[in-house]
Amino acid sequence: MFKKILIANRGEIACRVIKTAKKMGIKTVAVYSDADRYALHVSMADEAIHIGPSPANESYIVIDKIMDAIKQSGAQAVHPGYGFLSENPKFAEALDKAGIAFIGPPVGAIQAMGDKITSKKLAAEAGVSTVPGHMDLIEDADEAVKIATQIGYPVMIKASAGGGGKGMRIAWNDEEAKEGFQSSKNEAANSFGDDRIFIEKFVTQPRHIEIQVLADSHGNCIYLGERECSIQRRNQKVIEEAPSPFLDEKTRKAMGEQAVALSKAVDYASAGTVEFIVDGDRNFYFLEMNTRLQVEHPVTELITGIDLVEQMIRVAAGEKLKIKQSDVKLNGWAIESRLYAEDPFRNFLPSIGRLTRYRPPVEETRANGTIVRNDTGVYEGGEISRFYDPMIAKLCTWGPDRPTSIEAMRVALDTFEVDGIGHNLPFLSAVMDHERFKSGNITTAFIEEEYPEGFGGASISDENCRNLAGIAAVMNMIAQLRRTRISGAMTNHKRRVGKDWVVDLEGQEFPLSMKAKNEGAKIRFDNGNKLKILTDWRPGQQMLHARVNGAPMAVKVKTTPSGYALTWRGATLCAKVLSPRMAELNRHMLEKIPPDTSKQLLCPMPGLIVSVNVQEGDEVHEGQALATIEAMKMENILRAEKKSRVTKINASAGDNLAVDEIIMEFE
Repeated sequence: MFKKILIANRGEIACRVIKTAKKMGIKTVAVYSDADRYALHVSMADEAIHIGPSPANESYIVIDKIMDAIKQSGAQAVHPGYGFLSENPKFAEALDKAGIAFIGPPVGAIQAMGDKITSKKLAAEAGVSTVPGHMDLIEDADEAVKIATQIGYPVMIKASAGGGGKGMRIAWNDEEAKEGFQSSKNEAANSFGDDRIFIEKFVTQPRHIEIQVLADSHGNCIYLGERECSIQRRNQKVIEEAPSPFLDEKTRKAMGEQAVALSKAVDYASAGTVEFIVDGDRNFYFLEMNTRLQVEHPVTELITGIDLVEQMIRVAAGEKLKIKQSDVKLNGWAIESRLYAEDPFRNFLPSIGRLTRYRPPVEETRANGTIVRNDTGVYEGGEISRFYDPMIAKLCTWGPDRPTSIEAMRVALDTFEVDGIGHNLPFLSAVMDHERFKSGNITTAFIEEEYPEGFGGASISDENCRNLAGIAAVMNMIAQLRRTRISGAMTNHKRRVGKDWVVDLEGQEFPLSMKAKNEGAKIRFDNGNKLKILTDWRPGQQMLHARVNGAPMAVKVKTTPSGYALTWRGATLCAKVLSPRMAELNRHMLEKIPPDTSKQLLCPMPGLIVSVNVQEGDEVHEGQALATIEAMKMENILRAEKKSRVTKINASAGDNLAVDEIIMEFE
């Protein structure tokens, strides 16, 4: 077995590999760029080596720099994580030439499966179902339009060397095919150094279901069940689960056997994933094979009890698999929610900055038997950089069945505290409560169909609004009682706390009376509803745990000038706790009108202006591309919201802009 391995990656996956290596008694070496000097993976490793400037193409994906770090450290093997060099055959070849073990598959398998075009042809030869499409390279946008028309819209434009949602676009017409081709080509070049593009038919009402395979270099190969990855945004997975709520045992077996057949056809050895698209009749088609560890691997680990990183290390060390297909049992249900530095209220655009607060739920097996796991690579006070993927953490829960796992995830999301940046926690909570998700009736179009106008926040039932109003009233009572004790001790005069209050919750009033009890209060609303709320919350705490009529609630709390901002199940509601007289006066307060920015194109995120597509004086139409901005390895096309004329352009290609900087103005 290896004594020392180097992790050629960063963030949460580097931390994940380090944990298993330490469990196995193997020393670890981290590499880091300027931006990651104080990163969590650097502090966790036994050694850390600086490899260059912040941009990945000047550090993490420069093979010579990684090879030099290996030489400096004396590492015997390298785990590439995912992304970066994980599927780069040149890197695997360089390691082999230097006599360093690659904790991944053979070079031939990477070459065969890493090229999406070649992999489709090999899959067909191995008897694997494939999606109809044009598997040859496409030279320019005009050819892309011609091919897309021949295949028939909708089509998927994909980077041959792609992965992780990069370099992928769906086109429904000629204009989208032309634009999508260029954006996919640019993203592919920036992310993988390979801008080759191909096109295939987009299967409507599709589910994205993948099979985890595990193989050794002695001819043994097994599959470890499937993962449902259909909740996606821009082809980037957001929520994954294992097993799939859609597959039956017959389909699972057929998909697993085809995945193994393909793996054996390319002499695969290591952990890998064969991805399929599945239609409503359970017909499945091969998409691609990822010759690496997947981001969503924890859900497979949770339902099988198999540490995939450990198996990868053992296979790379030449060991035989000790697990047979008959040994693989799928136990319970696991869900993974990807926490991204993306603001769902700004169309999920990337957000960067300092994590002023980062308090994930405790990783544990809870009293009801559920498990909480959080794979992360950040810490409170750390920076979210614009140079890398926006993932902050992967929150996972396990339960004996799907409803229990979903409920465990709801609670875990409620108690996950993140401040300082925009993030998608509210959206993740909203999905967990969505009736369609709970039913398991999902496709890769779920987000597009259920949130066609974007995400505006989760909705809260009348009953839960009342519960939150009661919690706000109890918090106010606790704060008031504290003040009376302090002032009474100073003046020897005991102040009384009133029992009648009105809670204004986002404009909805809840008149109530309350009576203090030990660790809480009894509340009676004017409409006759009653609540008994117990909590040990104290002023200044940003997380409140309560029992409301016996049911647990975990609410995030922020003090505002006029009351509290309460966040629960993806919704943030502002609560004012007023005396009856103050409530009467509050009804006459005027609302502040936000400034009019309708005649400006504002930069929606910190990023680099790739191109400006119009000039001053141009007349633009609704939907027309105005500019393209790049952040966190993704290109975003900014479009006109209505017909207008450009009066002033304030930015040009190559400019780095902050959020809300003005790109251009209209008449």
